[in-house]
Amino acid sequence: MQRIAPWSLFLAALFCGSAVILGAFAAHGLKAALSPYALDIFGTGVRYQMWHGLSLFGLALLGSRVSPRTVGIVVLCWSLGMLLFSGSLYGLALGGPRWLGPITPLGGTCMILGWLSLAVAAWPRSLVKRVNDEN
Repeated sequence: MQRIAPWSLFLAALFCGSAVILGAFAAHGLKAALSPYALDIFGTGVRYQMWHGLSLFGLALLGSRVSPRTVGIVVLCWSLGMLLFSGSLYGLALGGPRWLGPITPLGGTCMILGWLSLAVAAWPRSLVKRVNDEN
């Protein structure tokens, strides 16, 4: 865990900080250039990036409760998810190629896999033991 936590904190700071920058850029620099619909798409990317960046921060602080392997998987899934999901939304909102559209759900899937990995790792062992004891 000692090697993963610094990377998690670094990535959390990077993703959260860039979400603030991108949100401010959209609000001030793109407001006149993009349609309300495109701004909404861009804003969705910023929101998902910020929430998952904050989640990485929490994982770095509380990750000792799950295995380092799980933390690594979750960090990878969330990071890849933010890059694919939010990145494709940014590109689409800015008029990028339409092939970015199918990338968005791949990023969302990565985010979901990260959450599922964390849920499986955090599943209360006492609950599993109690269910097995009752059978």
